[in-house]
Amino acid sequence: MNFLKDQIQTIKRNDPAIHSTLEVFLYPSFRAQLYHKISHFFYLRKHFLLARLLSERAKRKTGIEIHPGACIGKGLFIDHGMGVVIGETAVIGNDVVMFHGVTLGGTGYQRGKRHPTIEDHVFIGTGAKILGNITIGKNAKIGANAIILKDVSENVTVVGVPGHIVKRNNQKTDS
Repeated sequence: MNFLKDQIQTIKRNDPAIHSTLEVFLYPSFRAQLYHKISHFFYLRKHFLLARLLSERAKRKTGIEIHPGACIGKGLFIDHGMGVVIGETAVIGNDVVMFHGVTLGGTGYQRGKRHPTIEDHVFIGTGAKILGNITIGKNAKIGANAIILKDVSENVTVVGVPGHIVKRNNQKTDS
């Protein structure tokens, strides 16, 4: 039950278009994360087929693909979630915001940890691709359509292809 309350509060806090609590239940992000919560439960108990069946259903219903193995903290807000992909070994911290078209993916056929770790309070803009076993530091902001292939430190804003820092501690930098 805590998940439901937390997710309702997260969506209401982050989306000014919400007019009632009941609207939250229509949000694809809410439904995708509910499916993920259940599929992750089965995944951890090695019921991989059932876990994948649930995650595939969520993908078809919401357009958001979250592998049942992904670890997601509290307060993830996916706005306009169509096309979001979160890989098996991705780890997402608390109070992360991401928009549609974001990919937390791998870079090939590696084994083991191969997807990003997103620390707390990270903002990920529309269409950003964060690939490989890398870490995005706390309070970082990833700009729309950025491609991130290397670790990003805390408290910076990264944009572009490939991603590069444009702000550090609210100060513009040269690069």
